[in-house]
Amino acid sequence: MKIRDDFKLRKVGDSAIVIAVGKAGLDLNGMISLNETGELLWKLLEKGAEEETLVAELVKTYDIDENTAKADVKAFIESLEGKNILE
Repeated sequence: MKIRDDFKLRKVGDSAIVIAVGKAGLDLNGMISLNETGELLWKLLEKGAEEETLVAELVKTYDIDENTAKADVKAFIESLEGKNILE
């Protein structure tokens, strides 16, 4: 899984904002704001991380159980897929 090249993560102060560039900007009006967890997952997805890697990173970083991490990752991925952000 990988984030499409026409979506960029930018830091605005302490906030992580996703913007669409090029043709993607026609489909996505506005911006997407990410919390700390979303930013972590986004950065891993930019590198092509798979779902198992995302889950493991959440478990390690936030000391949560694997089932909670799986549910959070699934919801995040479904949100990105709904906006056509993943390749």
